[in-house]
Amino acid sequence: MARVRVVLDTNVLYAGLYSKGGASHRVLRAIERGAIRTVLSIPLLFEYEELLRRRQDELGLTDVDIEEVLDGLCARARHQQIYFLWRPYLADPKDDHLLELAVASGTRTVVTHNTKHFREATTFGVRAVTPRQLLEDLL
Repeated sequence: MARVRVVLDTNVLYAGLYSKGGASHRVLRAIERGAIRTVLSIPLLFEYEELLRRRQDELGLTDVDIEEVLDGLCARARHQQIYFLWRPYLADPKDDHLLELAVASGTRTVVTHNTKHFREATTFGVRAVTPRQLLEDLL
């Protein structure tokens, strides 16, 4: 698997931690191995943390587990500051920060289960793919 850089939507993180049988989990494992490198901003990290704490019980995570997940993502990610905002731009305004992160970092791929929310991202040369599509592209 070639090393590729992506922006990882929160829904993929959740799905990968919730079920060990799907493509989202395989993407998280590829990140852990270094085959995929994520790009991370402070707002996205806070979004990850908020989700993990809100869904902590259903994910079966302890506070220590959450810290380890976040620390692991931070250690393996490229950290990017965002200086320009293009809001509102996408169908779901809650996803605009992911597009801005991709553009600011020169990352061309957002991995998400909501690809339809990112149709307009192609204007910036950014494509949205599902975890399964990403894994197929890398094979």
